[in-house]
Amino acid sequence: MADTRSIVAGVGRGVLAGVAGTAAMTVYQLAVARARGKPLSTPVPRTWADAPAPAQVAKRAADAVGKGRKITKKQVPLLTNVLHWAYGVGWGAAYGGVAAAVGSNAIEGGLAFGTGVWAASYGELVPLGIYKPPWAYPVEEVALDLSYHLVYGMAVAGAYASLR
Repeated sequence: MADTRSIVAGVGRGVLAGVAGTAAMTVYQLAVARARGKPLSTPVPRTWADAPAPAQVAKRAADAVGKGRKITKKQVPLLTNVLHWAYGVGWGAAYGGVAAAVGSNAIEGGLAFGTGVWAASYGELVPLGIYKPPWAYPVEEVALDLSYHLVYGMAVAGAYASLR
């Protein structure tokens, strides 16, 4: 069993690994967008429903605490970026804490972790009405989304292992 100091150190390494994983995922997402001829930057949406999921989450959180009117659609690109990175770094910290406590194999741990984060995103966003259940999307779209998260998971696990 790991002691508290090693778990705290693991969380710290996990934060750094989360940065690396989010960077790897972002590069992969941008490469896919470029290959598909899609814009590489987040546009200002016409409506909030057209905004990417991270910005919609930020808007809902702001609405819940009464600050929603202060957030505009022009802030969507920034909100999307900030929430994307915060989510990735946060999950990296969680990975680090668990890996320090129970250990982790970089390959198996990375694949399991990436799959878990992918599943968690649906578990969080479907009840909010931001995503539909995965079976409501074309298989190719779900597979691509899963691949983004597998890249993220493998990069987090690999970075964590290299920092140990």
